[in-house]
Amino acid sequence: MQTQAITLFHLFIGLLLILIPAYILNYYKTGLVKDMFISVFRMVIQLFLVGFYLNYLFEWNNLWINIAWTLIMIGVCSGNLIKRIKLSQKIMFIPVYFSVFVSVALIVIYFLKGVLCLDDLFDSRYYIPICGILLGNVLSSSVIGLNAFYSSISREQQMYHYLLGNGATQTEAQMPFVRQSLIKAFNPAIASMAVMGLISLPGTLIGQIIGGSSPEISIRYQIMIMVINFSCSILSVLISLLWSVRYTFDSYGILKKNAFVS
Repeated sequence: MQTQAITLFHLFIGLLLILIPAYILNYYKTGLVKDMFISVFRMVIQLFLVGFYLNYLFEWNNLWINIAWTLIMIGVCSGNLIKRIKLSQKIMFIPVYFSVFVSVALIVIYFLKGVLCLDDLFDSRYYIPICGILLGNVLSSSVIGLNAFYSSISREQQMYHYLLGNGATQTEAQMPFVRQSLIKAFNPAIASMAVMGLISLPGTLIGQIIGGSSPEISIRYQIMIMVINFSCSILSVLISLLWSVRYTFDSYGILKKNAFVS
């Protein structure tokens, strides 16, 4: 079965739908219309560029090029993550990069080798898209998790210092804040998984079915995509939290003022 093509003209017709949210946002004076149009424009340009270079990555299918692409994308992901939570790049980049790298590497190897049983672990047609999916989810969940942790612990320093003053170790005093950050970051994902297939059909499933795969194969891939996304994201957030506190807190367990940027 061949996928129905979308011409550039019909893509433009489809993009006109963005005028609906633009009108609503403008009517209620949200101040988001300009940001929305900029985001849509960037998305279109970036995705066309992705489509351009993916053709070459798939054609070359080179081990070292694929690894280099991964390392660069992890760097971009880490930089954007730190920027969104307004923490110091100088202090946070190494722990965040390390956390993202370890979590993505572990899950990708497990999935491609243990589940798909690929002979070539770095086959670009599988390796690049899976890494891309994982990095996108790691970014969104880590922004929520790290932001929740650092904003709450800086806002509730009195309680944190109270715990330290009553004999709690740094790890024990930080435990309630780590717990809350994990709840905020992953409660929506857990709720989404609970109703998947019942009231929602996810993108990977729809994309594969439209692309010609059978519903049975598409469903199996979608199940694994959800599992590896969730596992990779929670690993990355937890490692980031546990590793970053070594850099953002002093030897007395006090949050450093230079950890944040204005």
